[in-house]
Amino acid sequence: MLSADYIVGLTDGEGSFTVFLNPPNKKYGSVHYRIQCRYYIKMREDELPLLEKVQKFWGCGKIYFQREYRKNQRDNYRFEIFNYDLLKQVVEPFFKRHPLESKRIKDFELFCQILDLAIKKAHHTKRGIHKIVKLKSKMHA
Repeated sequence: MLSADYIVGLTDGEGSFTVFLNPPNKKYGSVHYRIQCRYYIKMREDELPLLEKVQKFWGCGKIYFQREYRKNQRDNYRFEIFNYDLLKQVVEPFFKRHPLESKRIKDFELFCQILDLAIKKAHHTKRGIHKIVKLKSKMHA
């Protein structure tokens, strides 16, 4: 079993806290933005056994194959948690108890703020979506 410290280090090196903003899809009658909050660790294709251990550590999440089309990159796998409840009840408390050491800590803090707003459906208002866009603009900087 992987340790908490190992997960923190792996996330510092290979992980990401990411937010995707999808505009309303009028084709399907949607009137609100869709917010996707994702925690993931991406590794080379030959590291799949390690990602399986990561998934076992968390007790949740999915592993996806990701084909790489850039010439200097290899195909890879992503371990990902994107369910709001799991992010709020499992991932967030874990990283608050076991803080990141890299610049990703800033992304994590912004991610948590956006996740809270998304859970409260703040993106259903112009003011809320504006706040989310502003927070997201500070991520990965």
